[in-house]
Amino acid sequence: MPPSVDFATNCYENDWQIVLGKDYLRTVIDRCAQDFCMRRLIINNVNSRGPVELEAQAAIARGDINEYIFAEDVASKVLEFFQVDERSFGRGYLYSISELVAIHASSADYLLYYKSDSYPQRRSHWVDAAIRLMEGRNDFVVANLCWNSRFREARSESFGQEREFFVGYGFSDQCFLAKMSIFRGPIYNEHNPASERYPAYADEPFEKRVDAYMRNHGAKRLTHSSESYTHKNVPKDGLKRIWRRLRPLA
Repeated sequence: MPPSVDFATNCYENDWQIVLGKDYLRTVIDRCAQDFCMRRLIINNVNSRGPVELEAQAAIARGDINEYIFAEDVASKVLEFFQVDERSFGRGYLYSISELVAIHASSADYLLYYKSDSYPQRRSHWVDAAIRLMEGRNDFVVANLCWNSRFREARSESFGQEREFFVGYGFSDQCFLAKMSIFRGPIYNEHNPASERYPAYADEPFEKRVDAYMRNHGAKRLTHSSESYTHKNVPKDGLKRIWRRLRPLA
C-alpha cells in the first residue's frame, strides 16, 4: 500500500475571505496533483467565527475540503501533545499554532502544508517523487517546491542533488511535505545557532524550531529543481488585494 498523504492549509482574519472564496482552495489542491486522504483548513485568529464557519461549511459542501478546525478549540491539547509551552513562542505563537494543529490532526504518513499566502504555480506530480526519495532515506524528512522560482538560490543553498531535487538543510513553513513519523514527535524545543537567521519579529516560531531540530540531527530537505510555489503577502485592501485574490486562479 502506498504511503498516505493529507493536505492542510490555514486562514486568518486578513485572508479568510480569499482562501474560502470560490475556486481558490480547489485550484490550489488540484495543482498538487495528489489523491489526498484528508483536506483540512485550520482557522486561526479571526475576529468573528460565525461568517468564517459558514464559508468553511460551504467549502465542504463544494467538495473543496473535508474538514475545518478552529485552532483555539484544540490549541491546549496540541501544545500538550508536542510538549511545548505557549509562552516559549513569544510573538511567534500566532505564526505557529496552525501548523502544529494540522500536524496533530493528521494520521497520514505524510502531510503537505501550504501557508495561506503561498500556492503552487502550476500542476505538478512532485509529491509522489519526493515521497519515493524520503521512503528510501531516513535523513530525508521534508520536501518542498522551490520558493518564488529562485532556483539558483535553492541550488546554492544545497550540497547535493537526488534526481529532480536539491538536497540541503533549511526549512520553511510556506510550503512543506512532512514525514509524519518525525513531525508528530516532540521535536519542537530545540535550538541551533544557524537557526537564528529567521526574522526576529516572530521570536521562536514553528519554522525556526523545525530548522533547529533538523540541523541538530542531520535531517535534510528536498527542494524541487524545476517546480515552484509563489509566496506573496495578502494586502489588506485596494486593487493589490483584488489582484492577489485573482492571481492564483490565472
